[in-house]
Amino acid sequence: QVQLVESGGGLVQAGGSLRLSCAASGRTFSSYTMGWFRQAPGLEREFVAAISRSGGITYYGESVKGRFTISRDNAENTVYLQMNSLKSEDTAVYYCAARFGPIQRDNAYDYWGQGTQVTVSS
Repeated sequence: QVQLVESGGGLVQAGGSLRLSCAASGRTFSSYTMGWFRQAPGLEREFVAAISRSGGITYYGESVKGRFTISRDNAENTVYLQMNSLKSEDTAVYYCAARFGPIQRDNAYDYWGQGTQVTVSS
């Protein structure tokens, strides 16, 4: 069982930056691929980014490529999402997720956090 707690959301002006954090419980954090997803009102959940267990492989959704960076600190059981050049369309609830095993190009994750709101004002 893995528990995930996101933090770092808030209100920011367009063009600004935010860094989200996701703290994971347990002693096997390095066994999990980690991902970030987001969901805006009335829209389906969207893949944002994923990072492999060692941190050596990352994937990004097309809408955030070049602006967002996912990273992880296995010693601190934490995954981060650095968001730069934020746009109003980035406004959403952002969720951290974990899957046991290697990174894959699908959205099947085993554990989810409660989400943190990011609001970008134009």
